Amino acid sequence: MIEENNVKVMNLPNILTISRMVMIPVFIMFFYLHFTGHYFVAWTVFALAGITDLFDGLIARKYNQVTNLGKFLDPIADKVLILSSFVVFLTKPEMFAPQLGGWTVIVAGCGVTVILAREILVSGFRMVAASAGMVIAADKIGKYKTVTQDLCVGALLLGQGIIELTDHIFGVIVNYIGLGLFALAIVLTVISGINYIAKNIEVLKQ
Repeated sequence: MIEENNVKVMNLPNILTISRMVMIPVFIMFFYLHFTGHYFVAWTVFALAGITDLFDGLIARKYNQVTNLGKFLDPIADKVLILSSFVVFLTKPEMFAPQLGGWTVIVAGCGVTVILAREILVSGFRMVAASAGMVIAADKIGKYKTVTQDLCVGALLLGQGIIELTDHIFGVIVNYIGLGLFALAIVLTVISGINYIAKNIEVLKQ
């Protein structure tokens, strides 16, 4: 077993992180498969992936099992899970309340682009900082952004699942809640990105 600073690289936290990455194509598969309740199955897979995100970090810190592999894979798994969710949602216009008209999908596409651009920008920023021997820590706004994005994906999936099974107004309400969370996530994404740059502008000056 490969070890890093006397810590096994393939430990439980890293296994959980890798399992989250494996769940991503499973989530996408169930999202697109057409059978009764497929949105709920996709939601369950997404929720399980979110649980692994919660516990891998807690276990790594509590039992001193933090490794460079985990530091590398964990943020990638998080970003790919969220971004792939939003991208596949764009292929289903009904995810963005078609009751409001087709313009909502266009707005949603712009929002997803903003989220994607922010993640690429911050990741590049961290790479530049790392090459200069600096570490850019996550801030609270970034954490709020991540939680809001997770809740948004969950709400949109639940809303569509309820609409598919019952065609009840409650599903539409849940869908609108998801859209509200989506709007909030975009706002937090922009604020978080600006905050990262403002706090670490010295990285670009070196």
